[in-house]
Amino acid sequence: MSASRPFVSLATDFGAAYSAICAGVVYSITPDANVLVLSDEITPYAIVEGAMLLEQALPYLPVGVHVGIVDPGVGTRRYPVGIATGRGDLLVGPDNGLLVPAAEALGGVVRAHRLENPAYRLPEVSTSFHGRDVFSPAAAHLASGVDLAEFGPATDLIRLDPPPAAVRDGALETTVLYADQFGSLILAAGRDDLTAALGDLPFGTALELAWTGPDGIPRTARAPFEETFGRVAKDEPLLWIDSSGRLGLAVNQGSAAARFGLGGSAALTIRSI
Repeated sequence: MSASRPFVSLATDFGAAYSAICAGVVYSITPDANVLVLSDEITPYAIVEGAMLLEQALPYLPVGVHVGIVDPGVGTRRYPVGIATGRGDLLVGPDNGLLVPAAEALGGVVRAHRLENPAYRLPEVSTSFHGRDVFSPAAAHLASGVDLAEFGPATDLIRLDPPPAAVRDGALETTVLYADQFGSLILAAGRDDLTAALGDLPFGTALELAWTGPDGIPRTARAPFEETFGRVAKDEPLLWIDSSGRLGLAVNQGSAAARFGLGGSAALTIRSI
């Protein structure tokens, strides 16, 4: 981290105005900071979506202090935490599983501390805007060189526990992690899982998808495994490997979430036809 121009990133589900307030708090405490709003468009309350964004994005950002805030438990007994990583980054946010995948992508968790020291918060802390009152001040002070241990006691971390992909009876069973802004469904499976279940599939292979709708009715659909969206006609579905290495279900220039009525945590079975 540059001592002269420390780097701070912000990723929130707040929208632009509230995220800008957080950036302003960082600047007011550490005026020389270089602050990037990585995203203010995470789906509200979608912890898994936020975690996957941070995991995918932070390795491409400069070493710095990275704030992640998707915090449906704000104001409750969940802890605000700071995490030191193997790469040298510091992550700041709620202890609800949001930060751990990114920390692992940045060389692993070296240590974690609760953010409890009032010296590194705003003078008044609201019950509903810890992004402004707790996390942004903490990030600013960390960026200015305050040691993480000064913020509070060491702590263990809550981890996300999405069901792993499974191979059963020549099929791949997986779940939807989240829908991205295009309505593409990102699955809890990668290329290796697909290969383990169905073999080394050439692009163009037709696959059958099976799931149970919210109404309890079993449904099926067909989609090819393709390299990219343009290999199918507009409004046609496909399975592909997204930029993070995960398997995804998309509709070319459309929304798979709307087309199939699937959302986060939905179970999906994929078979060769």
